[in-house]
Amino acid sequence: MAATAVEETGQSAHVQHAAEKAWKPKHNPWLIALTVTLATFMEVLDTSIANVALPHIAGSLGASQDEATWVITSYLVANAIILPASAYLTTFVGRKKFYMACVVLFGISSAMCGFAPSLPILIVFRLLQGAGGGGLGPSEQAILADTFEPAKRGQAFALYGLAVVAAPAIGPTLGGWITDNYDWRWIFFINVPIAILSLFLTSRMVEDPPHITAEVEESKRSGLKLDYIGFGLLAVGFGSLEFVLDKGQEDDWFGSHLITFFIIVCTVCLVSLVFWSLSRLKAGDRPILNLTLFKQKSFAVAFMLLFTLGFALYSTTVLIPQLVQTLLGYTAELAGLAMSPGGVAIMLMMPVVGILITRVDPRAMITFGFLVLSASLLTMHQYLSLNSSFKAVMWLRVFQSISLAFLFIPINTIAYTNIPQAQNNDVSGLSNLARNIGGSVGTSFVATMLARRSQNHQNALVQHLTAGSSALQQRLQSLAGFLQNAAGPGSGNNTDAMSAAQGNIYNQLHSQSQMLAYLDIIAIMAVFCMVMVPLVWIVPKPKAGGDVPAH
Repeated sequence: MAATAVEETGQSAHVQHAAEKAWKPKHNPWLIALTVTLATFMEVLDTSIANVALPHIAGSLGASQDEATWVITSYLVANAIILPASAYLTTFVGRKKFYMACVVLFGISSAMCGFAPSLPILIVFRLLQGAGGGGLGPSEQAILADTFEPAKRGQAFALYGLAVVAAPAIGPTLGGWITDNYDWRWIFFINVPIAILSLFLTSRMVEDPPHITAEVEESKRSGLKLDYIGFGLLAVGFGSLEFVLDKGQEDDWFGSHLITFFIIVCTVCLVSLVFWSLSRLKAGDRPILNLTLFKQKSFAVAFMLLFTLGFALYSTTVLIPQLVQTLLGYTAELAGLAMSPGGVAIMLMMPVVGILITRVDPRAMITFGFLVLSASLLTMHQYLSLNSSFKAVMWLRVFQSISLAFLFIPINTIAYTNIPQAQNNDVSGLSNLARNIGGSVGTSFVATMLARRSQNHQNALVQHLTAGSSALQQRLQSLAGFLQNAAGPGSGNNTDAMSAAQGNIYNQLHSQSQMLAYLDIIAIMAVFCMVMVPLVWIVPKPKAGGDVPAH
């Protein structure tokens, strides 16, 4: 009897496996890819488009600049909570319904953000918007993984990469242009028609594969209930982590009791979540996080590499516009124009990499990508200065952007190596979490290092500006004379000119110390990316021809 039961189970599994291999979407896979990429582009764009509008939002709603930053923080916190939970939530309603529900929530909350009469109400709707947006990226990536056969998956990820990598570069420019020419509320209103179009196309094009349908039916049959404890630990843990990363430098990290409290809460919740998830697995229940994925060497390495990719992508997306605006005097729109050619370079390279991934070992492509990224950062370190031209900044960004295309597609490809098709959703959720948390860590790293290294360099430079320095006195006299002559006769005495000269010297000192701090950050990032290269070769070699197995 036992042998018969085992035999029947084996036959059932074989039939299901055969059904999964035989399943193909009814519509053209590339039309499906374009459909789901539309909403994801909208969501990723929204993570950066609001940044440049913060001063306008604060002024319009009668809030301080610090209070207005909660518009960004609230979105990131909700996003970080839903990202890893999205795979689990699809088991209750199916992936298509979950995806469409996220689009609806994102669209409605975007409209409500635009109509918000006060900052607290805007923050509430940004939380809802972040929750809706958090489910879009993982769902799209899983849809692409199921829609395309493994050999063509890299090309599909190329399209997805266009949305994820190019949107953060376009966001600040678009946000600045809308805010300057119209009103900050339109950065939220523009999401509404895109959400409506996405809903219409998704309802017509997207369908759930057999393994998703079977999961939903099994959850209904077995009465599967939400893992409330797991979801609570995940929400508080990742929510606290995102809060710490976003507010840590602003509140001086461990110098703040509030930040220290949230660091403790984050650590306790995430450690408890690991033990809780493992205990659920032993009991035969499905936990909210599928930690068994980390037993696969390819996924564990891909997770770390995606974290690094997010770190490099988002930190430089913050660093370069900030540098050119604060030190080179660029406007927000001009800074965006300096970044935009980098986005164009990514768009041009993504299809090329999508084709190469079927012919070249993805490990070699990732190695090439990290080497080029490190080289581009080292080139920035060498050539960026207070006298850098617009053209120089633009080409340095283009050089860096080329490397990102060689990282995003191959890393996402190896993440699915030897992963059963039924776990594609779990891979997508954790992969997107790795990239987003990496981005938050990178942004926080830039803010912290900039403040601390600037102060260190300023202290070091000040030591050379002593009252007994003949070079300093000569420079002050020369500047004071120039300023007095430029102002014309009767414009003031020598004391006023000397004070102005001292102020000018201090401003130069401040600018130089900040530039040195930016260069320090770039150098550290270059080394960090270089260190990732040996890690790539821990991954077993995928099948020839880019045929990454899904089972």
